[in-house]
Amino acid sequence: MTTASFNQKLKEYARLTASMGVNVKEGQYVLLRCAVEAVEFGRMVQEECFKLGAKDVIFVLEDQRAARIRLDYASLEQFENIPEWRAEQRNFYAREGCVCINIIAEDPEIFAGAPSDKMTANTLAADRAFKEFYDIMLSGGMRWTIVAYPCEAWAKKVFPELTAKKAIEKLWDAIFKTVRITKGDPAKKWRRHDRVLKRRAKVLNGYAFKALHYRNSLGTDLTIGLAENHIWMGGSDKSKDGVRYFANMPTEEIFTMPDCRYASGRVYSALPLSYQGELIDKFWLEFKDGRVEDCGAEVGEHALRRLLDTDEGSRHLGEAALIPYDSPISNLGILFYNTLFDENASCHLALGSCYPDTVKGGVKLTEDELLERGGNKSANHVDFMIGTADMEITGITADGSEVPVFRDGGFVF
Repeated sequence: MTTASFNQKLKEYARLTASMGVNVKEGQYVLLRCAVEAVEFGRMVQEECFKLGAKDVIFVLEDQRAARIRLDYASLEQFENIPEWRAEQRNFYAREGCVCINIIAEDPEIFAGAPSDKMTANTLAADRAFKEFYDIMLSGGMRWTIVAYPCEAWAKKVFPELTAKKAIEKLWDAIFKTVRITKGDPAKKWRRHDRVLKRRAKVLNGYAFKALHYRNSLGTDLTIGLAENHIWMGGSDKSKDGVRYFANMPTEEIFTMPDCRYASGRVYSALPLSYQGELIDKFWLEFKDGRVEDCGAEVGEHALRRLLDTDEGSRHLGEAALIPYDSPISNLGILFYNTLFDENASCHLALGSCYPDTVKGGVKLTEDELLERGGNKSANHVDFMIGTADMEITGITADGSEVPVFRDGGFVF
């Protein structure tokens, strides 16, 4: 694309992030976390937020390379607690009703070989320190979105045969397509897409399935329970104040809450997983009574086991999401090595915490009450992709009837 065309699309991307992504309203704080590689784009998003009436935009730069150096040299003790001033920054703005934007530019392998004990300690410390922030976010008290910006390491991982410049250009082209910045009004396209996802969710909610049974030629044969009174959701979310927003851009999924106590069988990954800057590929998980009891991976098994050993909740499911194999991101034929994109090209499950709003009345429940409903609690929420062109998913109703949901990788309805 020409320079003028690219700049126009970049401005549209910034506008889309501020408006459709978090839907900034007059007088709101915006907490904007931005990868250092994306700083110029972050400033564009910042300006769009101010144009929409933001009271202030708190601009926080994040540097993966600096984080890797710290992991290599700082002592374990430094990762076991988050300084109070850092925790209070996020928690304060959450209390003040902020919206949160996260602009990521991730090297899929930046933390390969980093000390695993430090990474686990940091995950658990962050879960404690930012609990207030996440509680507000997951209860519908905060609008938030995640968008991506290409960095050289990521682009070269996706397109290793190209020069860095060409790889970044090609990755930009793919990103613009996934967020519907092509010909025409992107906002209209997003609203139309939102209606499609909500129609699919409505159909599934009508069945009120008790369980789902997954099978494919990779060897997946897994049955998961669904929480009683679960809700299938997709597309835009709605915050407590009734304002709609898109938590992920792009998004193609409809998702709900599994009952973390009920899962049995084996599931195989369909795509690599980039977890904490390390790739896990060709892996499988064996579930019994809702818990991962065994696992294996051809690549990154130590990272997979680190994930599972973070806490007990990391061995249980917190989300089940459905995406047809014949879908816009999948049809690009690109392995992004980034969960924001790859999870929207494939049916996936998530290990770790559930989303309380995916069960009726869930946002009003305490943690203990949510656990009694089958909702999972963990320091993690890690999506892994399982969808294939031959995926079969069968819904099981309360009376034991079986209803086809997916055949040949797509919805039957």
